[in-house]
Amino acid sequence: MLFSSTTFLFAFLSLVLICYYAVPRIAKNAVLLVFSLVFYAWGEPKYVFLMLGSIVVAYITGLLCDRNKYKSKLPLVSMILAIVWNMGLLLFFKYTNFFITNANNLFDLNITPLGLTLPIGISFYSFQTLSYVIDVYRGEVKPQRNFLNLATYVTLFPQLIAGPIVRYQTIEDQLGSRKESLDKFARGVKRFAVGLGKKVILANNIGALFEEISSADQSQLSVAGVWLGIIAYTFQIYFDFSGYSDMAIGLGKMFGFEFLENFNYPYVSDSITEFWRRWHISLSTWFRDYVYIPLGGNRKGKVRQCVNIMLVWFLTGFWHGANWNFMIWGVYFGIILLCEKLFLLRALGKLPRVIRHIYALLLIVIGWGIFAFEDTDKLIRNFKNMFGFGGLPLWNGKSDLFWLTQNVILLVILVIASVPLFKKLGEMLRTKFTVPYGCVVEPICTAGILLISTAYLASNSFNPFLYFRF
Repeated sequence: MLFSSTTFLFAFLSLVLICYYAVPRIAKNAVLLVFSLVFYAWGEPKYVFLMLGSIVVAYITGLLCDRNKYKSKLPLVSMILAIVWNMGLLLFFKYTNFFITNANNLFDLNITPLGLTLPIGISFYSFQTLSYVIDVYRGEVKPQRNFLNLATYVTLFPQLIAGPIVRYQTIEDQLGSRKESLDKFARGVKRFAVGLGKKVILANNIGALFEEISSADQSQLSVAGVWLGIIAYTFQIYFDFSGYSDMAIGLGKMFGFEFLENFNYPYVSDSITEFWRRWHISLSTWFRDYVYIPLGGNRKGKVRQCVNIMLVWFLTGFWHGANWNFMIWGVYFGIILLCEKLFLLRALGKLPRVIRHIYALLLIVIGWGIFAFEDTDKLIRNFKNMFGFGGLPLWNGKSDLFWLTQNVILLVILVIASVPLFKKLGEMLRTKFTVPYGCVVEPICTAGILLISTAYLASNSFNPFLYFRF
């Protein structure tokens, strides 16, 4: 079940809100747990038990990882068991077919792939349960002795299937003592509406352009048209995923939770280092805190630091999916970040900001060109076309002009929405006109976005969610 669906908006969400606010405090987590399991089972009923198994493993190993209580090797062994369980699940369900297929190709074998379907959200809830156990072992959080609270944390439907990756330590207190309020609920509705608008009005429409260009016949394409397609995908994946994160954060507020931000206008960056501080923040900080720093970070010399950076970014690409394009994408950004760390940032600092911004945007768009195509042949063909080696003209007046004229207004809106212009304008109006803005303008805008988004959902069947597969 997607947030951007009429079933969720008009049936599931309404029902869970009514039940949640109807029961006393002691039963609220139970309501969230039951509805979260229903939410998950809507798409993957057989894998609910797999997720419950992960919760049980996290609960038991979390209790045994308490080094203040057990002065033996038991905490370390328990943490290792949690790592093996979570990484084992990811490797088995996400990568078994990939390994079998590549082994068949490399060694001329004939092993039959298992045909496993990927459990929805496994990459996210595996990282959440793993970080919980590791944090208990480190002594950064206390083990959760209430199984209901831990199960609610893992299954919480706003962030269950596509993040952000909510760490236990950020909502530990909220699980037992959060406070709902009308103001927080209103802010949650507003944030959800913004995310829904990003997804349905912006991402879906520009995504349709990418689909049209990427599936077009070679005779319709040009170098400019191919770049337009990848630029469309660049906008689609940002508004698709950041929109989902906004909806998740907004839903959390409706139930009294405060999740950390996951995006911070990444396309205003003037380096790739800055970009990755602003994009999918929960994932990049997870790899920093649980992989890069434990490996030694930058504390063991330049060579070790370079190795650590490349390993982290290979794993980042590997986390996204069992396809070579994701690993190439991870290595691609790893190499750029390594160059920036060693010398490039110093050189960039001497250039005008506009040049640095163009540099960053160009590399970001090329990166999404790698990410967009899981089929290796399509990936290679697209890059040949992008850089003039595919035999395409620079400009195809008929098709390129059609695509541009049909989407020019949308593209302008996307550019404006990618920068904090609306945010700054809202803050200025809120400061100068506190009462009319908060009581009139914001509610009208929120209602308008919800109505327009609902109209799009009712009239358009094109409603993909790119990060759903991860």
